[in-house]
Amino acid sequence: MSHVEEQDYANSNELFGGSIMSPVPDPYSVYTRLRAERPVIAMKGWMDASHMITRYDDVVAGLKDAETFSARGNARGIGLVIGRTILEMEGAEHVRHRRIVTPAFSPRALRGEVEKHIHAVSHQLIDQFASEGRADLVPQFTFTFPLRVLAQIMGVPISDFEEFHHWAIDLISVAHDPAKGFAAAKSIVDYLRPILDERRKSPQDDLLTVLLNAEVEGERLGEEEVLGFLRLLLPAGAETTYRLTGSILYALLTRPEQRAEVEADPARLDDAIEETLRWESPVQIVSREATRDVEIAGYTIPQGELAIFAVGSANRDERHFADPDRFDLHRENKSDHVAFGFGEHFCLGSHLARMEARIAVAALLERLPDLRLDPSASCGVVGVAFRSPDRLPVRFG
Repeated sequence: MSHVEEQDYANSNELFGGSIMSPVPDPYSVYTRLRAERPVIAMKGWMDASHMITRYDDVVAGLKDAETFSARGNARGIGLVIGRTILEMEGAEHVRHRRIVTPAFSPRALRGEVEKHIHAVSHQLIDQFASEGRADLVPQFTFTFPLRVLAQIMGVPISDFEEFHHWAIDLISVAHDPAKGFAAAKSIVDYLRPILDERRKSPQDDLLTVLLNAEVEGERLGEEEVLGFLRLLLPAGAETTYRLTGSILYALLTRPEQRAEVEADPARLDDAIEETLRWESPVQIVSREATRDVEIAGYTIPQGELAIFAVGSANRDERHFADPDRFDLHRENKSDHVAFGFGEHFCLGSHLARMEARIAVAALLERLPDLRLDPSASCGVVGVAFRSPDRLPVRFG
């Protein structure tokens, strides 16, 4: 099948009932229809000429095939505001740069002091509202919790976590609002530059000092490369875990029987994390650039155009997951999800995200007896490109 004509393009605003960045309650009904009728569909109104792939097998095959689907496509989106980073690098260059930060996010590195810090941050935040009997867990807990953890690991002293996270959201939403994205990038750089200057004078045992002294092919990273790492790692680390933690809480608080299982057997919390990653993937889409004309499901994506792999759709594909819209702790193949991507660009912070979510949810269930959603307030999981609850009003004993 040749490249479709203009009239066959889907406008993302019409397809999802709003922009692809809008707080849409349910994109999954759209994905179900697309998987059945148009498993690859051309999009307009977002990030140049692009083509959305929705079936599980096609998404996995595409993310595995770095030769055909290049990560350099990210240069057209978030790369415009964070600069050239490992997100768009490939091959040996990608490996060399990724090796700089990988040790800090390995399971071994996360044990010990990092784990203790995650516990401490969780309880410090809970202390602020535990005596009140009610809270909104998004602004009061999930929104800044992971950024507080990551800032400690990286050695970046952030004085206003809420403001910094709002910058992070604007930064990664550059395709939706370019002006706000570029303004956020400038704000983050202005904030971080004095910190870099101070750390050069006083090196410490943290990732920021590692970045300042790292060498690639015998040369130290330049300041712009260091800032690129920070503009990538801080927002990415904060966003994924913030959304994942909120969705786990929503899933358990709306399913009392499965929540009871988790409370009776803490090992079930790992099942809840994996099933949430499948059921409500925090990051729903991954972009790649086609390096050649490539056919998927009888549809041709032209060389140079963007392939948008809808991991949120893939994780709800009925061809791979039985009854995919149901949240099920006992689902045997839940770990087949592609929420953290696939291949050489598999999410660097996946181990940290899982650890943070596990500790945070366990702390909330332990510290807040009879934790339940506030019956007088509504909430739900929303979004298309990114998904999570926008509010979690709760009451507790």
